[in-house]
Amino acid sequence: MTNVLNEVLSANRDYAASFDKGNLPMPPGRRFAILTCMDARLDPAKYAGLSEGDAHVIRNAGGRASDDAIRSLVISYKLLGTREWFVVHHTDCGMETFTDEIMRDLLCSSLKTASVDETGWHDCCEGGGSAEGKYIDWLTIKDQAQSVLEDVVRIKSHPLVPSDIPVYGYIYEVKTGRLIEVPEATAAGK
Repeated sequence: MTNVLNEVLSANRDYAASFDKGNLPMPPGRRFAILTCMDARLDPAKYAGLSEGDAHVIRNAGGRASDDAIRSLVISYKLLGTREWFVVHHTDCGMETFTDEIMRDLLCSSLKTASVDETGWHDCCEGGGSAEGKYIDWLTIKDQAQSVLEDVVRIKSHPLVPSDIPVYGYIYEVKTGRLIEVPEATAAGK
């Protein structure tokens, strides 16, 4: 076993030893959902004041309104009763550091972890890559406010999303912990 695996299993044993949340209902108690980035610096429970059972949190690279994120939001509403949604991107996002073309080229070259420096992204080794990355839209980000607006508009205009669900658009500042509204996105999400 790795140290990480041991640490996770040990933490879980400690958590389970005093676990008292087994009777929480399946629907989120505060009836809202957050779509946000998977970045480890973001803790939606802390920045949105959540406890277990309060809200659905959907995470992916960039917090983008991908088909799968919209699938989760629709389930959240249709089957579990959420009534408001938040799209939260963040400053200093890794999705701003590459393009679809860069990602596709890196994957064609190698499946090993790439590195980045002042000159850009680099593969550590050659061989063992795959061209399958050419068929994926990586949903990279050029401008955070614009991407929040695009995602709110995509969600609001989706045929499976009821028009009465408000969708709010925010950017989380990783240096301050503050949520900054993207007014155009929130206006589009009304």
